Amino acid sequence: MLEILNSAYPLHGIRVLDFTRVLAGPYCTMILADMGAEVIKVEHPEGGDDARAFGPFLEGKSAYFMSINRGKKSITVNLKSGEGRELITKLVQGVDVVVENFRPGAMDRLGLGAKSLQAINPALIYAACSGFGQTGPWALKPAYDMIVQGAGGMMSITGQPGGQPTRVGASIGDLTAGLFTAIGIVTALYSRRLTGQGQVVDVAMLDGQVALLENAIARYAVTGEIPAPLGGRHPSIAPFENFATSDGWIIVAAGNDQLWARLCGALGREDLVNLPQFATNKARTENYLELRPHLALAFSQRSTAEWLAILEEAGVPCGPINNIAQVVNHPQVRARKMIVEMEDPVAGRLPMAGNPIKLSDMPDPEIRPAAPGLGQHTEEVLIEMLGLTEDRLLDLRRQGVI
Repeated sequence: MLEILNSAYPLHGIRVLDFTRVLAGPYCTMILADMGAEVIKVEHPEGGDDARAFGPFLEGKSAYFMSINRGKKSITVNLKSGEGRELITKLVQGVDVVVENFRPGAMDRLGLGAKSLQAINPALIYAACSGFGQTGPWALKPAYDMIVQGAGGMMSITGQPGGQPTRVGASIGDLTAGLFTAIGIVTALYSRRLTGQGQVVDVAMLDGQVALLENAIARYAVTGEIPAPLGGRHPSIAPFENFATSDGWIIVAAGNDQLWARLCGALGREDLVNLPQFATNKARTENYLELRPHLALAFSQRSTAEWLAILEEAGVPCGPINNIAQVVNHPQVRARKMIVEMEDPVAGRLPMAGNPIKLSDMPDPEIRPAAPGLGQHTEEVLIEMLGLTEDRLLDLRRQGVI
């Protein structure tokens, strides 16, 4: 039994049948597993989740796969087999949630869509996480992270002014969809407590990108101007951006006029504070091109470490631009247990991101359960949930059903 499956976790007792693969769906179900749900990952007997073949590899095992599938169980079932689909329909009677991230219609063609499964289990939460959702003219269009970052406008506002459209460094299209799907599932579970009925959760990667556009939509609606990339600066607060120092970079966030005055004092440029073109945030934003050279010159005179000390002493919000190695070893990140280790019997210990949701009554262990081997829990699950005998399991395996 997985360590995380105990009553100290809020989703203890919730059982999830997980048909997802690669990133968006597995990220969603990893969140559910971290919160205590029993996640049973359904994979094809030959190869399983495509992510098992994605590098980098540690002792022959995909670190990519392990980093987003910790704490789950894996069963292998051939969904194209009639007997395989029959096994799934029986398993559905004993689960709370089904999650899938196939293109719309794929599960219906297998006879395992929302209507079919909720006819078997009316209390079932059926969550579908897809590129463009279950409705609309693009519903059947294939999607990958970069496609939805582009179509959803995210790439149009990312990068340097006048530069090429730029992908956000992390797979924000996939990850956002996974987050929203997890929120939708938890919300539907709460609703079920009130109504006793399940429902369908429909989350689209594209919708998630639109939801994250933040004030870009507001700026377009108010001004009629199409937002463009601004590099590292904020579109409506100044100075709120990164500056080059003598040995690197620093981020400065002077979010109001009081902080602006403190910043000028720290830089030794008190003369800038009350100039009409810089006196208010509105004026500074409108006169950004005139403002920036003054600040850029000042920041170039000292190192990042020196400026961090000076600005922190002055009470001006600031910070470094850390690389990944610095993030992994940062004392604040470590103190928050945002780097944990997964202990795998073959690959050993693998550092990975922890759970950012901290609940006062929920454990937050530094060592997390391993990601499952392909089909590792097939016999355990089918015996426990369906009461299959060893002989029956052997027969199903010989037929290629499991």
